[in-house]
Amino acid sequence: MTHITPRVDIAFKKLFGVEENKDLLISLINSVVSKEDQVIDVTLLNPYNQQNFKLDKLSILDIKAVGVDGKRFNIEIQISDEADYDKRALYYWAKLYTEQLKTKQDYSNLSKAIGIHILNFTSILESNDYHNVFCIKEKNKNFEYFKDLELHTVELKKFTDTYEKREGAGKITSTQHEQAALISKIKTSLDMWVAFLTRYDLLSQGSIAKDIGGESLDKALSVIEIMNFTYEEREAYEGQLKWLMIETNTLKKAEEKGLEQGMQRGIEQGIQKGIQQGIQEGIEKTAINMLKEKLDESLISQVTGLSKDQISKLKAKL
Repeated sequence: MTHITPRVDIAFKKLFGVEENKDLLISLINSVVSKEDQVIDVTLLNPYNQQNFKLDKLSILDIKAVGVDGKRFNIEIQISDEADYDKRALYYWAKLYTEQLKTKQDYSNLSKAIGIHILNFTSILESNDYHNVFCIKEKNKNFEYFKDLELHTVELKKFTDTYEKREGAGKITSTQHEQAALISKIKTSLDMWVAFLTRYDLLSQGSIAKDIGGESLDKALSVIEIMNFTYEEREAYEGQLKWLMIETNTLKKAEEKGLEQGMQRGIEQGIQKGIQQGIQEGIEKTAINMLKEKLDESLISQVTGLSKDQISKLKAKL
């Protein structure tokens, strides 16, 4: 199979959720979390393997890991905008936090739990940033007290929109121009990983991978190029890819329809504005003719509906 898309959850898990690629997972985590939550090593709590996939396809495609300091991480990529995503995200975070505590253990054993949700859709409408961080803060004073909860959302579409809509980047026909637009957007390590997840095909050309992402990006590109699937994995991948393509096409059609409707409204409003402007010009012309005939201004106001101030301004132009 060629051109495997790392946004599809099974490919994402096979890339970041295996022991031999743990360095890629560490790089991804550190690109998202704050300086105090950086990790030097992690233990995979649910490493990917083909046997588990056959037995339990639905529950293993998130990635759970624990750092050397005990902090826990749940990383997942979400292809489609399912109902109640916000509740689902909190539910998975709660499981990540509570499953730390074994029978008869003290609450002091609980460590910070960090959820990293990579979304193939726009979910946080209140922010234009593609990376948002959520935690519990006091409502009025805005200080943080419960520090063990942290959720990160990484919205891929917001990132691609920012470089695709740059001047000279919209409707690009040249691959080199498109590649340049993408590279110019990459300022941080998280930008690099998001660029990889959305347009790794552009990053795999030439030697630019090492220039912008070093060994991590170069390795990720190599792994995705040689990734193979079993029959069961291929079926799951193609099913998810179909959903991805359908959703992308649906969004594209919705945007085109919205643009068309907006243009139509603009035309209709323009016509209406032109009619109103024409009527106003006709009224003013009538008033000017009446002024030329030395008719009383009160009569002109009564006939045309213009105020005395408007008539005075017309009179001053004569």
